[in-house]
Amino acid sequence: MLTNPVVLSVIIMTVLCLLKVNVLISIILSALAGGILAGMSLGDTMGTLIGGMGGSAETALSYILLGALAVAIGKTGVADILVVKIGNLVKGKSRIFIFLIAGIACFSQNLIPVHIAFIPILIPPLLALMNKMKIDRRAVACALTFGLKAPYVMLPVGFGLIFHNIIRDALIDNGVPVETGMIWKSMLLPGAGMIIGLFIAILITYRKPRDYKDVGMSNVEVERETVKMKKEQMGALIAAVAAFGIQLLTGSLPLGAIIGLSIMIAFGSFKLNELDGMVNGGVGLMGFIAFVMLIASGYGSVLRATGGVETLVEVSAGIMGGSKFIAAFVMLLIGLIVTMGIGTSFGTVPIIAAIYVPLCVALGFSPAATICLVGTAGALGDAGSPASDSTLGPTSGLNADGQHDHIWDTCVPTFLHYNIALIIFGTIAALIL
Repeated sequence: MLTNPVVLSVIIMTVLCLLKVNVLISIILSALAGGILAGMSLGDTMGTLIGGMGGSAETALSYILLGALAVAIGKTGVADILVVKIGNLVKGKSRIFIFLIAGIACFSQNLIPVHIAFIPILIPPLLALMNKMKIDRRAVACALTFGLKAPYVMLPVGFGLIFHNIIRDALIDNGVPVETGMIWKSMLLPGAGMIIGLFIAILITYRKPRDYKDVGMSNVEVERETVKMKKEQMGALIAAVAAFGIQLLTGSLPLGAIIGLSIMIAFGSFKLNELDGMVNGGVGLMGFIAFVMLIASGYGSVLRATGGVETLVEVSAGIMGGSKFIAAFVMLLIGLIVTMGIGTSFGTVPIIAAIYVPLCVALGFSPAATICLVGTAGALGDAGSPASDSTLGPTSGLNADGQHDHIWDTCVPTFLHYNIALIIFGTIAALIL
């Protein structure tokens, strides 16, 4: 197993990231290493990497335009009003603030399914308020990642319905007839593990105050009870709502962002000749994430091309010895490794289901337990992966002032609090379902 190209590639990526080698460079080097270890030539590996980048082209464009929209909204001053309103709501109670952020993030997956689109608009303006309350941003990162991940694991609405239908289709394609209504019931216990992980992160691990500098932030008095909203700020709010609404109607976030920017110009929120500055600002805010997502998509293609995933499962099947406990634990561990590399739960499920489902049937797992194993194995690694939008999104907001490290302040905390919980509760659920 330790000579498997997928395992070695993910280990290399993890070590490089922990050593604070640039995430982009770490992923590229890990992809090249994985390809070479699988017997692919350097040229073929790079070709596969570049060819696979197209899978995230729309996502990358979305992030750039969303960043431009966020910069434009921030320049109107509506962010100051937002800080005042939220500051008055939480009244300095940091735990309430963090749980509020987790709730808003949850709504981004179902009630208003915009995924990470809200983060660069909502979080940077709130950094000054977080600094005032001395909130450890690692707790906020855990809250954001929880909201981006737990709802689709447990609830069959919004992105959760998409994820559950992917699991359903994967099982049906591999000979196990299930219905969508069965998925959430099988995923509730693993999801409960994530809830426990959230409470541990907020109330225990990161409860102590942590100091940050007010870098490039306006000194807004959050105690002010009344603030006046101008036409430019109204335009910014309408633009934000319109951007989200267009995304829901058309499924295109780039289109929503373009229309949002156009509405702001119409309201005089900024001038047409300032558009270059907004786009440049968007590239500065979200450009790095956009490129990481592009490279991560190519990295996933390289891992699939190595054939290492299938080999990994086949080798693991030999050490299970017919034990359901060992089988459940090993399958979840493999899911963690694969998703850490690919960076997407949604894309991992079809890959592992083709091998997991026959294995579960042979070992006597029930359909409910099979759902749990496939779904949890797919979800594992999304939290904690340097290449996942569930970690890149929180970092994009929390590092707006350059004081939040992607690996040590987002990936490591979310990995510890959610992946360990998913493995434990996923294993238990697979044995009792």
